[in-house]
Parts: sequence; structure tokens; C-alpha cells
Amino acid sequence: MRVLTGARLVLPGGVTPGRIEVAGDRLAHVVPEDPGVPDTTEGDGETFDLGGAYVLPGFVDLHCHGGGGAAFTVGDEAEARTVAAFHLAHGTTTMLASLVTAPVETLVAHASVLGGLAAEGVVAGVHFEGPFLSAARCGAQDPAHLRAPDPDAFARMVDAAAGHARMMTFAPELPGATDLVARAVAAGVVAAVGHTDATYDETRAAIDAGASVATHLFNGMRPVHHREPGPVLACLAAPDVTCELINDGVHLAGATVAYVAATSRAALVTDAMGAAGMGDGTYQLGSMRITVAGDTATLAGTDTIAGSTLTMAAAVRRAVRDVGLDWPAVSVAASLMPARALGLADELGSLEKGKRADLVVLDPDDLEIRGVMRAGRWVSR
Repeated sequence: MRVLTGARLVLPGGVTPGRIEVAGDRLAHVVPEDPGVPDTTEGDGETFDLGGAYVLPGFVDLHCHGGGGAAFTVGDEAEARTVAAFHLAHGTTTMLASLVTAPVETLVAHASVLGGLAAEGVVAGVHFEGPFLSAARCGAQDPAHLRAPDPDAFARMVDAAAGHARMMTFAPELPGATDLVARAVAAGVVAAVGHTDATYDETRAAIDAGASVATHLFNGMRPVHHREPGPVLACLAAPDVTCELINDGVHLAGATVAYVAATSRAALVTDAMGAAGMGDGTYQLGSMRITVAGDTATLAGTDTIAGSTLTMAAAVRRAVRDVGLDWPAVSVAASLMPARALGLADELGSLEKGKRADLVVLDPDDLEIRGVMRAGRWVSR
């Protein structure tokens, strides 16, 4: 038994002083401080006094390409492990490994590597962000390798991940996209809407076919117009669609983040590339050359935003300090909502008895990481 005392527990109903008891890889007790609640602490357990630090459930990142100078998009096992370790140290205890548009043969090869790591539990699965995306809204996706939805290519990519393909992003307006969305859902793959120039009705058709995530809402999408609301309002109007938000102060205004968070369907994501945690310079995102200056990554020689250098810990700090969200809303967006999107909310995403002991400890003053626990084991403290 490990006992964490002196904690500020971030629970769905608010923040409360309390303690957490961990047995093996599970949360054995989550106990708000209350004189009427008996102390079940076992005498031979380890006790950690957190000194008033905030304790949140481990962060769940649906969308990440890299970090720590490494990338998922090169198909190298060692680099993929580096990415996962970097983000774990920043509080991400569950993450998808996101690929970018590339030739199908390349995606198949990379999915095979990442599927093996998912089988080990290093990542939670593979996210294919491409190649079935819109050329008009491709952003940092390589337009040379975009293609129309293709059932055979889809099957090869999913098969290569060996049961660990967890999400695929589609542009609903492409011929055959709605049918492939339905096929993805039937195969247990979360279908997402993104990098799209679709109309409202085209997006609604994809949602009706089973699409349940909006890939970085607003970014890489036809903007809202009062006579053509497009994919943004279609996703916001659908109660079962989880809306990814890149809360780095570059992709979205704080007021936009706050508006979507008020729907309780926001999921903070990093969309990070290898430059996360590194300095300014030139990097690769798949086949595309990226320039990083300050907090902004752009396609080399352009002003097109290309992923981010964000961590989930930084996104959470910004949500509290700059956007002004309350702690329960931030925790839902950083953990519970993305866990629900992946069908993992019974196991992850909130501080509840019986769930996996994935925890993030934040300093009460500067909100920096003071500790990360995954499956009952301290990985950073």
C-alpha cells in the first residue's frame, strides 16, 4: 500500500483536501478529508506527504506526433520509446501515437512498429492522421500523398497495427469517406473528422455514420460562416463528438478554448512534434520540413502552423492560468473526456476507486510537475 497524504484532490465535483491509497496498480481509496471518514491507512504502507500539491488523474493525449527530439512518424522503435518517455514525464500516462500523411506502404510499416509498442503498453494505440484528408485544408500534411478514401488501403493500415489501430481522421467531403467512417467504426477504430473543407451537411453525414472525434477543432477546417456553418458547428452541435483543442496560445484564442470547454466535450491534445521540449530550429514532421521559433512551429518558408511544441502539463497550466477554467473542467478535458473517446473511461481518466493508479502531482504555486505515477509506480518524482 502506498498512501498519498496532504493532497488537493481534483475531483469531478471540485477540489478537496484528502488522501489517496494505492494498492498494486489500482486506486484502492480516494478519500476526501472528513472527520467522519475512518482512516484506512495500513501501518506498513509507504506514505508520501504531498504538502498541499494538486493531484489529478494522469493525462490522456489523443493526438501526438513526437517530443523530446524524437517522433512517431519515422517508424523507429527507439524514437517512439523516447517520445512516450518524454511525454510521460510531463504527465501523459496514456497516449496515442499519431502518424501523418505518407505513402500507404510507409504508413503500414510505421503502424507495424507502433502496434508492437501498443501491445507492450508503451502507447495506447495508433492514430492515422491521413492520408484521407482534404488538399484544401492539408495544413502540414504532405499534399503529394493525400488520396481518396480507399477500403483496401484502409484495411492494410489497420491490419498492420495488429489490433491497435485506435483512431483515423477523415475529410468527410471526399468520395467514399462516409462509407469508410462506418467501416472504421465497425472495426473498432474511432473515426475522427479533420483536415476538411466539408459543409455542415457533409460533416453531419460522417457523424451519423459514427464519427465521434473532431481532430483539432477549428484548425485545418473550413471556418464558420453565417450562411455555411461547416464542420466546426456540425461537431459542436453533436452531443457525442469529442472536440480536440490545442491549447498552446497559438492555435486557438483562450476565449475559444473556454467556449468549447463549457460544452464538457473538450479534449486537450498536444499535436506535438519532435521539437516539443527542444529549442528553436528546423525539424521534420513526416516528410515536411518545420521551423520552430519561440512557441510556434510552421512549415519552413511559410506561416502555416505545423503541429506544436506543447506538453499536456503546459496545456493544463495554460487552461487554469490563462483561459481561466476551473480545475474540474480542466481535469475532464485533460483526462476523462479523451479516455471516454477511446472507450477507456472505466479504467482511466478520473480519481475513482478501482481505476488504474495514474496520477499527476502539480506544485500548488507554479503548477509544475512534482510527480507522475503510472499504474501505481512513480515514473517521475
